[in-house]
Amino acid sequence: MLYALFWMSLILLVYIYAGYPLLVRLAARLAPEPVRTHDGETPRVSVLIAAFNEAADIEATLRNKLAQNYPADRLELLVISDDSDDGTDDIVRNVAAGSAIPVRLFRQVPRQGKTAGLNTLVPEASGDILLFSDANSQWDPDAIRYLVSNFADPEVGYVTGKMVYVNDAGNLVGDGCSAYMKYENWLREQETRTGSIIGVDGGIDAMRKALYRPLNPDQLPDFVQPLKVVEQGYRVVYEPRALLKEPALSDSSSEFSMRVRVSLRALWALKDMAALMNPLRHGFFALQLISHKLLRYLAFIPLATFTLATLLLMPRGGIYPLAFLGLVALYGLAWIGSKNESAGRNFGPLYSVPYYFLLLNVASLKAVLAFLRGEKRVVWKPRGG
Repeated sequence: MLYALFWMSLILLVYIYAGYPLLVRLAARLAPEPVRTHDGETPRVSVLIAAFNEAADIEATLRNKLAQNYPADRLELLVISDDSDDGTDDIVRNVAAGSAIPVRLFRQVPRQGKTAGLNTLVPEASGDILLFSDANSQWDPDAIRYLVSNFADPEVGYVTGKMVYVNDAGNLVGDGCSAYMKYENWLREQETRTGSIIGVDGGIDAMRKALYRPLNPDQLPDFVQPLKVVEQGYRVVYEPRALLKEPALSDSSSEFSMRVRVSLRALWALKDMAALMNPLRHGFFALQLISHKLLRYLAFIPLATFTLATLLLMPRGGIYPLAFLGLVALYGLAWIGSKNESAGRNFGPLYSVPYYFLLLNVASLKAVLAFLRGEKRVVWKPRGG
């Protein structure tokens, strides 16, 4: 039994982090050439922003969108304030008063969360394409052009851009987060070639308005809405030229809390959209959803069983002492990384990658326990708040 537990756990871990990426890479190589985008496309677009107490960032975010290299007469901004009480609303009104591009403010009282806010904004939008921005998102000037160019392909229903974490301080959490996003973005490039990607960046997304489906307030729009698009027979693709620059969180407690919150809502989304994980109906996409999301969120289980089996099998010699040394290295480097982070020191990816890897898995464990208790999180605080 121990031998079986060891090898099954190891094979599953290898599949989750290396086997699936290699599989999707192979599928991408075998896929036909993608449809070429047309950067000259300029459909009417509506940028939707849900904000709660974002007085520190909302003006810069609005001016960033107003400065996009996109025809002014084809662009509008809609902001919904989720019962903000810090002056966010006044800032939006002041920007709107001096803007030639429509900036419209809506207010949601009492607080109901981002999803309910988007449900309110969408019927008010006049654009054929909806763009979703966080209240602190800074896009590159050509981001909208690059996003909408993908809709020249009639099979594309949803597009996500590329989030680049800026880590000026060079801290361990930021370095680990950046390494993780590079891995995720590479996966998205491969998945786009196979059909649809699994997972998007909610701070720089676009979709056809006709495909939008109102969601329950407790559903995660960045996860469920793309799955609803796939359910309707359209593709979800990745556009690496549309850049979103966002500062990485500088401390492990904030990053951990954010990862728990996102993981918990994603688990509920997987439950709501479980029908898409049926390979008999949804083929390779079902395998993608299971491998990239469900197994990733549950990876702490084979990690724990592999650790336990290795400890018990180590005295028996063979490969097991080597596996034990590997685990000592993993946990040891992560522990040193934790100490370095507490002391404000950073010695590069040797420590940041193991540290962030374990942070993600512990966050998933906490999210799964909350999911099993029936816990849901609807409202949010500004990032880092």
